[in-house]
Amino acid sequence: MVVSLSHRGNVEPFHAMDILAEANRLKAQGVPVISMAVGQPSDPAPVLVRAAAARALQDGRIGYTDALGLAALRKAIAGHYADHYGLDIEPGRIAVTTGSSAAFNLAFLAMFDPGDRVAIAAPGYPAYRNIMAALGIDVVEIELGDAAYLHAGHLETAHREKPLKGVLFASPANPTGAVIPADELAALVKTAQELGIAVISDEIYHRLAYAAPDTTALAYGGDVTVINSFSKYYCMTGWRIGWMVLPQDLVRPVERVAQSLYISPPELSQIAAIEAFKATEELEAVKGRYAWNRELLMKRLPELGFPLAAPMDGAFYAFCDVTRHTNDSMAFARKMLAEAHVAATPGRDFDTQAGHRTMRFSYAGSHDDMVEAMARIERWLR
Repeated sequence: MVVSLSHRGNVEPFHAMDILAEANRLKAQGVPVISMAVGQPSDPAPVLVRAAAARALQDGRIGYTDALGLAALRKAIAGHYADHYGLDIEPGRIAVTTGSSAAFNLAFLAMFDPGDRVAIAAPGYPAYRNIMAALGIDVVEIELGDAAYLHAGHLETAHREKPLKGVLFASPANPTGAVIPADELAALVKTAQELGIAVISDEIYHRLAYAAPDTTALAYGGDVTVINSFSKYYCMTGWRIGWMVLPQDLVRPVERVAQSLYISPPELSQIAAIEAFKATEELEAVKGRYAWNRELLMKRLPELGFPLAAPMDGAFYAFCDVTRHTNDSMAFARKMLAEAHVAATPGRDFDTQAGHRTMRFSYAGSHDDMVEAMARIERWLR
């Protein structure tokens, strides 16, 4: 038998998922693993969301929708921008997607050609790099160093070295949790526009900032592309439902690509997601627990020899320097999982150059689990 292998499949593994798979294997053997490896809320979707899905299943017919999603959901998302940000966004500029993962695929395919240079921050979400590499896009990783977030100066320097076609950034960021201040975000978008660089803003951790209100890049330019998701704040990871807000000229190209790649987002998830914006009280209680976990980890991790490598301004991550214990975070993560039964993600996922010195801990689980995880790590290190 002849197997044809494409170079596109030769991308870096998503190490957080590999760690999760090993954690699940241990759990299946009865090992009481506490997972701090993946960014997944431990709470179920809100009651209103699940009730809407149950009604839809009872009605029985779940099928295709328009490639860009149900009109009712697009209208609800537009209403969210009015309520939360004070912005008037036309529902016609919104594309509902099969999770934010599909949104990134669609954005990259519609906006960039093979060989185009697109900047991202390092450390940063590994799927950015891996998807673009698979598509033949030239990924320009900007090492942040002592900076907490990507700023206009980074962009100017990278563009001066060789022109960029696009830039992608996240605020709050994964893995660091850092938030780009509003004035810096405005400067970043303005600089990109002046240099002719297309902007993609990943805002999937919005509504999970602890020290400042959310600011969307849409406030600083109608030609930016924003990607968001129901996975994080709305506790709907497995429902695979996200959205994009697009410049008008990108709507039809994204729709055409989506028609062939996905046909449409899952209708059941779309029907349920309409109700998510009505569940704020329930979701804010979940966020309150994240804030409690955040306070715990901000204190305990440095005590255990894991100083914070970035401010924990948002999301539900602590990004730590592990060099007091190891210079190989990959091996350290495997050993901690096998011996302490606590799963965390090695920094290699987020930074191919300096990731051996860092680890990411997700605090999206229960408070009791976070307390127990810190106790286990403390016993293990002794």
